Amino acid sequence: MREPTGVVAVVGATATGKSDLAVALARRLDGEVVNADSMQLYRGMDVGTAKLPPEARAGVPHHLLDVWDVGEPANVADYQRLARSVFAEVCGRGRTPVLVGGSGLYVRAAVDVLDFPGTDDAVRARLDAELAAVGPAALHKRLAAVDPRAAEAILPGNGRRVVRALEVVEITGAPFVARLPDPAYAVPTAQIGLAVDRAVLDERIARRVERMWDQGLVAEVGSLEARGLREGRTASRALGYAQVLRHLAGEWSEEQAREETVRATRRFARRQESWFRRDPRVRWLDVTDPLDTGDDPAALAERALSTLGGMPAN
Repeated sequence: MREPTGVVAVVGATATGKSDLAVALARRLDGEVVNADSMQLYRGMDVGTAKLPPEARAGVPHHLLDVWDVGEPANVADYQRLARSVFAEVCGRGRTPVLVGGSGLYVRAAVDVLDFPGTDDAVRARLDAELAAVGPAALHKRLAAVDPRAAEAILPGNGRRVVRALEVVEITGAPFVARLPDPAYAVPTAQIGLAVDRAVLDERIARRVERMWDQGLVAEVGSLEARGLREGRTASRALGYAQVLRHLAGEWSEEQAREETVRATRRFARRQESWFRRDPRVRWLDVTDPLDTGDDPAALAERALSTLGGMPAN
């Protein structure tokens, strides 16, 4: 019999085995999986996001997959509302929500005390038009003039975050909160992080990208391009998708696109681990290579529960 639990979160870098562990934990805890991968929220982005196909979910219900069209921009505030609603529904059934994903801000939005300023469609459209016309560096200079702290925290080339910061300043009259508040749970949560040796993870990423190509990533991107992927502010920047779009535009060969996807994913994995390592609440489970050494997800689930040493109460 399972013990009463709050949310269990499985976090860490890409290609560490989070999705399979989440399924195993859900089976162990009579739970349901809740997605916290920002790109798996997009319909049709399956191969390139390593979205578990239904037959690999072992009958475990999965939530917050395939929510948005590829032309829609990501909205973490909307995601927060959706995630909290799913948590309430799952807990109301007497089951355990198992949150899983490597998008750090989305994990924190789901479980932490974290408020997001509203948006203004007209302001955002105007700033997006300016971004397209003059580029991120010019808007970053403007941000430095009105909110120096935000400008220090945001890279000049990150046009999406620069636009968001300027939007918040304009519609609230207050500085953009460039740094997140100290971690504090809004929802009782126990977090388990999967850590894989860097050299092993680099090799896993290379193999994952090769599998994605074998499974038809280029064809998937071509199909999504017809549905507005290239115009999508968020989805078009996803790892693998951005690189294949450049190949389809004739900028890169297919081999260049594949190599760049490997390099970009390795860099992204470093940033993911750095993000989660800053959170002292994460209990880390060191695994050499969980899916390739015979350490099956069910065994990992038992190790994970032992590492947590107790679950939050509903």
